[in-house]
Amino acid sequence: MPKIEVNEELFFSLLGQRMEAEVLEPALTSAKAELDEWARPESVPASERIIKIELNDTNRPDLWSSAGLARALRLKSGGARPMYSFFSREGDRKPSKRKVLIEESVRKVRPFLAGFCVSGKPIDDAFLKEMIQTQEKLAWNYGRKRKTISMGLYRSAEIQWPVSYKGVDPRTVRFVPLQETREMSLLQILAEHPKGREYSFILEKEPIHPLLLDSRGDVLSYPPIINSAGLGAVQVGDSELFIELTGSDLPSVTLAASIVACDFADFGYTIEPVLVEYPFDTPFGRSVTFPWYFQKPLSVDAGRASRILGKSLSVDIVASSLEKTGSRVEIHGQYVSAWPAEYRNDFLHQVDLIEDVMIGIGLENFPPERPRDFTIGRLSPIELFSRKTKGILVGLGYQEMIYNYLGSGKDYIEKMGIDATQVLRVANPMSENFEYLRNSPLPGLLGTESISSKAAYPHRIFEVGKVAFRDASENYGVSTRQYLALLSVHAEADFNEIASQVATLLFYLGSDFEVAEPAEGKEDPRFIVGRHARILVAGREIGVYGELHPRLLEAWGVGLPASAGEFDLDLLRR
Repeated sequence: MPKIEVNEELFFSLLGQRMEAEVLEPALTSAKAELDEWARPESVPASERIIKIELNDTNRPDLWSSAGLARALRLKSGGARPMYSFFSREGDRKPSKRKVLIEESVRKVRPFLAGFCVSGKPIDDAFLKEMIQTQEKLAWNYGRKRKTISMGLYRSAEIQWPVSYKGVDPRTVRFVPLQETREMSLLQILAEHPKGREYSFILEKEPIHPLLLDSRGDVLSYPPIINSAGLGAVQVGDSELFIELTGSDLPSVTLAASIVACDFADFGYTIEPVLVEYPFDTPFGRSVTFPWYFQKPLSVDAGRASRILGKSLSVDIVASSLEKTGSRVEIHGQYVSAWPAEYRNDFLHQVDLIEDVMIGIGLENFPPERPRDFTIGRLSPIELFSRKTKGILVGLGYQEMIYNYLGSGKDYIEKMGIDATQVLRVANPMSENFEYLRNSPLPGLLGTESISSKAAYPHRIFEVGKVAFRDASENYGVSTRQYLALLSVHAEADFNEIASQVATLLFYLGSDFEVAEPAEGKEDPRFIVGRHARILVAGREIGVYGELHPRLLEAWGVGLPASAGEFDLDLLRR
């Protein structure tokens, strides 16, 4: 979980009041935070003392800073919701004197950028440390070690606008990076600079690398690796800054930019929008003025909130509670429509709003209750069946694997060669690596095989786990199933081998089955045409097995023939 260090004087000035530890600690509960350490020696002034706070909610990156945490506590105690009038919205785009031009060359490596400028009082040492901490927390935790989000700060008064963001040859472009006095090529930076070595994994395999330059050709930075020693060397005393965030997912980059802009505004700085022009289509269009508000409203039924929270709540209480967590609200009969705060994008469902209602009311106002029911835990029938299946496969020489249920579109869709509509996408993914909910365990098995070429063959692995499909007959349009997938890779892997192993498995599971060819035009694209079969039990199709297509093996980097099978254990058990 993220842990932040806040300057005592700075934090309480943002909060608008001082608190003792015995008051601050329970107050932090509303932000899902805990007081970790607060040493207060009398010999050290408040301007130099540090409060260490641990955050327990990874869905709220806006809380990972002094400004964000203080804002949440102010709102909870009845403070006014801040008005961030500098945000552009659909139909209300703010004018901007500054522009960033995105070039097509950067599209395949790190395509998205959001930015804005700030001006105001000179930056002091405490505030500079706060901004560096925010930069690190957003890039490391929310941006997955800078892979999906990184942030840069620059001296905007020295920048010659417009700024260009483009892809370049890493062997030929040179500049002086921070913490250096000599010019280095981008490849040299990756090999020799401390930050380059730390983050080289992001770009080292890319033929084109991103670069940010002003109109004179002066380098601002080499995202996401390092700033230049010139325009990117922000120091105490600077009062005009350009802040940019780059990454691979535009909504995530936009939200991170919004969080930082709101933090600067809370510190009293003026936010000046920046227009970013793309040569390709994006979720927000080709011309976007940042900071950009893109969140969608969600409604909650006061009656449902009362039932879930076990407390009778009027629609007015629901509305006022949501306002205490930063949302703008409107009442429509028994329903409350909520627009998330500019710095939040964690509402997926009514229950998310109901959680905010509970936080707004205060956890202390929900007295603990003794459970009314007594239950005895036991394994479910499908779990017992799954364990039996695992035992049989281990006996057949297979090794069990366990994988995440979330993954990337590249693994679940592109490499598997299937239609994207077959796979469910998370509405607000933390990163592109965990953007889709899997509809098959096979990508995980192939991922393991792709890095196992040095292990002695044959390779036989399997997994039993959950998958999800679109299903209009289900309550929320999604069906969750228990699936088995098995994979055999070696020089002699073929249809006959996997057919005999499937027959053995089903025999010991006590299932009578038939096999049938796929109907013409209904072949599974993951398998070779004519070398895979449908498995039928009591007339219902419960799975498929056969030889994997060479195109699939090439996409995963598997160099030997492979046969595989996949089964719906929920159907097989019935």
